[in-house]
Amino acid sequence: MTGEPLHVSLDELRRSFDVLLRHVEATTASSAVALNSDYFWSIPSDDLYDVGKEPGSLTIGQLSESWQHLEDLLADEDRALGYHLVWLADVLRAIGQNLPG
Repeated sequence: MTGEPLHVSLDELRRSFDVLLRHVEATTASSAVALNSDYFWSIPSDDLYDVGKEPGSLTIGQLSESWQHLEDLLADEDRALGYHLVWLADVLRAIGQNLPG
C-alpha cells in the first residue's frame, strides 16, 4: 500500500455485495444460513490496523449479539450507526467462512 487512503466506490461496494449475496443464495438450499459457532475472537479496533505490533489483547465477540443489533436496526432504521457495519461484518465473515468454496 502506498500510504494513500483507499477510496471505495459505494456503487461498486453495493454491486459486490449484490453479486456475493446472489452467490450465497445459489449455494444454500434455504432462505437462511446456519452458523454453527456463536463466539469468536475479536481484535480491538485500536489494534486491528496497527500491523506493526501484535495486538495487546483479544476480546470475545458473539454472532448472535451482532445479529440482534442488525435485527434491531431493521425494526427501526432511524437508529442506524456506523458501527452497524462492524456487526454486519461479523456476520458476513462467519457466512463466508462457512460456505463451501
